Amino acid sequence: MTITSTLSADGQELTLHIRGRFDFNSHQAFRDAYQRVNGLARRYVVDLGGATYLDSSALGMLLLLRDHAGGDNAQIRLINCNADVRKVLSISNFQQLFVID
Repeated sequence: MTITSTLSADGQELTLHIRGRFDFNSHQAFRDAYQRVNGLARRYVVDLGGATYLDSSALGMLLLLRDHAGGDNAQIRLINCNADVRKVLSISNFQQLFVID
């Protein structure tokens, strides 16, 4: 599992890149990746293109990111989801909470 982050040139958008298993073992790295920008970002993108597995812990981490980003006003997109990841997100009704591309 690898989590990296990239802040846009204008500092408004933070992209989190997930590689490998996105599970409980990713919790600290995921939280660190978005908290280190100290609230500068207004928009978040979670690139799940490299995620090979996603469990309920990962769903919880996405909800924590949503809270951090402003709850109902959060601007978060989940992108590059493979079929398995998309299925987990769909079963969990995450399309009601996030933009899933």
